[in-house]
Amino acid sequence: MRSRLELLRNRGVFDAVMAQLPEADRAVWSGIVLAGSWYSFETSQRLDAAIAKVLGKGDTRKAFLELGRASAETNLGGVHKAYVRPGNPHHLLSCAPQIYKQYYDKGHRTYEQLSATSGVLRTFDAEDVTANDCLTVVGWYERAIEMCGGSDVRIKETLCRARGDGHCEYHCAWRL
Repeated sequence: MRSRLELLRNRGVFDAVMAQLPEADRAVWSGIVLAGSWYSFETSQRLDAAIAKVLGKGDTRKAFLELGRASAETNLGGVHKAYVRPGNPHHLLSCAPQIYKQYYDKGHRTYEQLSATSGVLRTFDAEDVTANDCLTVVGWYERAIEMCGGSDVRIKETLCRARGDGHCEYHCAWRL
């Protein structure tokens, strides 16, 4: 949530997004937002809807991919910098289970290398899965692979719990 709010501030749209929210939500997001704090699903969903409206100008896909990319940039440039190894996206992807546990307390993520420049991430038993959350995952890993030296990154979500599948699955491919 902090990286989302930081992106809004950096893009100069924080106030416009806050204006879309009920007063109680504005108080939450305008206050101190801690990395380890819990925020209700409903409050987070209202924030996401406002972000899509303002940041994405109605293009939800674009907005949430951008949020995911910004989150990766923030996290992998700071607290998770050790996961980034130039020329080795597989290292970061193989750490997906540990990274997942640092952000979520329900469910788990796996990684399977398919070739020298591809692999598949799978997320099981996540709580409150939404299509927007999955888009942020795609954006996050897209930027993460780029930060590890991958180019022409392509991530395709082939399965999604938000669409009724048993788990979420993301096929990743890139060039080095």
